[in-house]
Amino acid sequence: MKAKVSLVKEFKIGDVDPNLFSSFIEQLGRAVYTGIYEPGHPTADSQGLRGDVMNLVKDLRVSLVRYPGGNFLSGYDWKDGIGPKDKRPVRLDRAWHTIETNEFGIDEFVDWAKKSGTQVLAAVNMGTGTPQDAGDMVEYCNYPSGTYWSDLRIANGHKEPHNIKYWCVGNEMDGPWQICHLDAVDYGKKALETMKIMKWTDDSIKTVVCGSATTDIPTYPEWDRIVLEHTYDYADYISIHRYYENFGNDDDFLASFYDMDKFIKTSTATCDYVKAYKRSNKTMMLSFDEWNIWYQQNQKPHPWEKAPRLLEDKYSLLDALAFGGLAITLLNHADRVKVACLAQLVNVIAPIFAEPGKGAYRQTIYWPFRDISLYGRGVSLQPVVTSDKKITDKYGEVPAVIFASVYNEETKEISIFALNTSKSENSETTIDLRSFSNTKMIMRTELTGTDLSAQNSLENPDKVAPSKVELSEGDNGIYTLNLKKASWNVIRFSAE
Repeated sequence: MKAKVSLVKEFKIGDVDPNLFSSFIEQLGRAVYTGIYEPGHPTADSQGLRGDVMNLVKDLRVSLVRYPGGNFLSGYDWKDGIGPKDKRPVRLDRAWHTIETNEFGIDEFVDWAKKSGTQVLAAVNMGTGTPQDAGDMVEYCNYPSGTYWSDLRIANGHKEPHNIKYWCVGNEMDGPWQICHLDAVDYGKKALETMKIMKWTDDSIKTVVCGSATTDIPTYPEWDRIVLEHTYDYADYISIHRYYENFGNDDDFLASFYDMDKFIKTSTATCDYVKAYKRSNKTMMLSFDEWNIWYQQNQKPHPWEKAPRLLEDKYSLLDALAFGGLAITLLNHADRVKVACLAQLVNVIAPIFAEPGKGAYRQTIYWPFRDISLYGRGVSLQPVVTSDKKITDKYGEVPAVIFASVYNEETKEISIFALNTSKSENSETTIDLRSFSNTKMIMRTELTGTDLSAQNSLENPDKVAPSKVELSEGDNGIYTLNLKKASWNVIRFSAE
C-alpha cells in the first residue's frame, strides 16, 4: 500500500487556536471526587487536590477545561457550591442519578485550574437556571468588588476576580435527555436574553451557544440554524458534540474521522447560511466542546450514591488509533474549529485514570492527544494527499492513510500526524517537503502493536505507549517512510 503527502508552505488552512487542546471535567462519577479532588490522598495538597493527576494534566498542556457540565449542568445551582463546605446542601443529581455533596464548586475548580496550568471554560444552567442566575455567576466570578456577588466571592476567600473569559450557555439543550429540554426557538430566545445579561455584566467574555449534540438527533442541523438566527449577534461560538464507539466492525470504527469531517462541514455550512441570511460580517466559529471515544452501550442502572464508578471506559490500542483519526480531523478544520474539548479528562471516559488512595496512569488515548497538544501548535497546512482507499460498510470508500500537518513559524518546525487505518498492510509513504528549505527529520514516533485490544493499567501503565523510530534522511526534501499497519505516527522536521 502506498501514500504520498505534499506540503506547501503557502497552503494554509488556518492558525491552530491553543483552545483546540482543551478538555472537560463534569460533576459526574469520579471525575471530581477521587479524580482531581481527594482529601487524604498521599499526593493531595492542602485543598485536597491530587498532585499525581495534576502532573499528568500539566503534561498534556490543556488550554481550557470546561466545567461543571455536561448533563449535570441543567439541574445544577452554582450557588450550592460556594461558601463554607459544612453549610453546602447535599442534592440529588437527577441527570446521573447520584448524590452531590457540593463540597467542590467553582472556587475550588478555579484554584485547581490555576495549579494545573489551565484556564476555565465555565458553563451556565439553561435548564432549571434563569438568565439572572447566569448573570449573577458572571458577576461573582469576574466583577472586582463592591457588589453583593463580588463581595461574597471575596468573603469566600478569593479577593481577586476569577476572570473567566469563556462561557457555555447551557449544554445539549436540543436533547430530550436534558433536564428542562427546550426546542430551538425557546432555547434561542432564552440564550439571547441570557447572553445579554452576561455580557452586560462583563463585556470581555466569549460565549458558546448550544448546537447539535449529535448528528443522530432528528433536529440536526435545523436546530443550529434556528438557534443562530436568534443568537448570531451575541454568540462567539456554536458548540457541536460527537462521540464514537466500536460496534464490532473495526474498519468502520477506524474510519470515524470520516463522519466527524462531514459533521464539521455541515455545521460550518449552517453557520455560513445564517451569516448570509443575517447580512453579517461576522464568521461564526465552532466549539467542538465534547468529542471522544465513548462506549455508551455499556451504561447500566445504578443506585443513588456519591461519586459512583460511571462511564469509566478502559481504552485499547484500537481506541487510541480511532481517536487519532478524530484528532487529525480537528487539525484539518483549524480555520473554523477554534475550541475543542476532549470529554472528559479524568476517570470518566478519560485519558487519565486515577484509583482512590492509589496511583494514576495514562490511558491509551492520552498519547495522541498529548502529541497534538505538544506538537500541533502553529499554522495548519492543507496536505495534498494521495492514498490507497479502503472500503467500509458504513462510509463506503475512505482513504486508508490520513494526515494533518502543522508548521510552527516561530520554531521553524513541521509536525506531521499520520494514521494508517489498515489492519493488514503497511504503507510506503512519501513526504514531499520541497516547499521548505533545508529540512531535516528531528523526531519520529509510532503508536502501534500486534494486540489492538491491549490496554494500560495501574499495574502495567506503559503497555501501550509510543516508541521512537529511527530517523530518515531526505533526498532534496523528499522522505520515504514505512508506516506500520494500524499505527499512529508523529514525524517532525526542522526547516529554514
